[in-house]
Amino acid sequence: MRRTLRILKFAAIAVLFLAAFSFVVMGLWNWLMPALFGWHVITFWQALGILILSKILFGGGRGRPRPHVYWRRRMMERWARMTPEEREKFRQMRGRCGPFRESGSEQKAEAKG
Repeated sequence: MRRTLRILKFAAIAVLFLAAFSFVVMGLWNWLMPALFGWHVITFWQALGILILSKILFGGGRGRPRPHVYWRRRMMERWARMTPEEREKFRQMRGRCGPFRESGSEQKAEAKG
């Protein structure tokens, strides 16, 4: 019973949020688009459709992490396993492809040396 009530509460809040956000999109669209581009005004349901379409096309919100997150995590793990010599070799190789940011202490040590 308690779990069902919790799910219903969450669903009600989600529906209210979606409705409020759809009204915001509809209001902004109807305020800006006809004046700027001469486009037609839209209804609430069309605004909701725009929100759903933008979620499908552009993603966002909570969901699976994007590929760059996996790449970054894997690179950080590899960096942690590298020896200082391997890190220096990587920095030199990376320097040919573009700048590589070093931590402030390493930059100060190179500037003095």
